[in-house]
Amino acid sequence: MADMDTALKEVMEIDGCIGVALVDHTSGMALGTLGGGKDLDLTVAAAGNTDVVRAKLRAMEMLNLSEKIEDILITLDTQYHMIRPLTSRAGKGLFLYVALRRDRANLAMSRHQLRRIENDLDV
Repeated sequence: MADMDTALKEVMEIDGCIGVALVDHTSGMALGTLGGGKDLDLTVAAAGNTDVVRAKLRAMEMLNLSEKIEDILITLDTQYHMIRPLTSRAGKGLFLYVALRRDRANLAMSRHQLRRIENDLDV
């Protein structure tokens, strides 16, 4: 089992990764961040993407969908933004937010690696 800091470092090793945050979607607070910079404020991204997760959960509830969100993908001109809610009991209410450079990232491989990292994460 990887701790939060180790898991964030592993996410940063994904090809094209710009930044990662572990976020509490109840409060919108980033519990940990790595990467980012002047062009990507991960604290602001954590709060903003909390609204995305909440909106999707509300929509699923209104549609009476009992499925779980595997991930949410937002495609920009030059970046992919992935949101992956944690499925473990200990990670309930948390999600990983990852920003990737579109010209360097392999989306399928990135999703695979993120799934593996999430499964190993112990929060």
